[in-house]
Amino acid sequence: MESRLDYGKVLPEGMKTIYALDHYSAHCGLEPELLDLIKLRASQINGCPYCIDMHSKDLRTRGESEQRIYGLSIWRETPYYTERERAALAFTEAITLIANDRVSDEVYDQVRKQFVDEEIVKLVIAISVINVWNRFAITFGDEPGSYKPDHFVTKKGKDSR
Repeated sequence: MESRLDYGKVLPEGMKTIYALDHYSAHCGLEPELLDLIKLRASQINGCPYCIDMHSKDLRTRGESEQRIYGLSIWRETPYYTERERAALAFTEAITLIANDRVSDEVYDQVRKQFVDEEIVKLVIAISVINVWNRFAITFGDEPGSYKPDHFVTKKGKDSR
């Protein structure tokens, strides 16, 4: 798909708010790898080629294994995600697909066991932000493959910007 519109240039003031929320989410204190898993999973559900490319690259530069990246769409059937990650992924799916079934008590209880209240709110922000970005990228045809990570990690979890 060819890019339809450069929304950042068309409405910079409006996009500034989304960028600010995205910046907050990226620096909110949740693990960067967990945030990238959430972003990749929501992008898979929404079918966003640009964001799938972006967040799989970000995970790789953070030292994530190919196995975990490729297995993300079937995370329930694999043994290599932590209970904390599983709770966040279930929460991500429920919020991304909220029109279908809402967030069940079971999913919410799973998240409560792994995250404190402040972290739960941060998760909702992160999940909401990636869903917003998916809608922009899909609607305006952001080109997959063009993203270049702005960070390099030498050891898993250690950002060396």
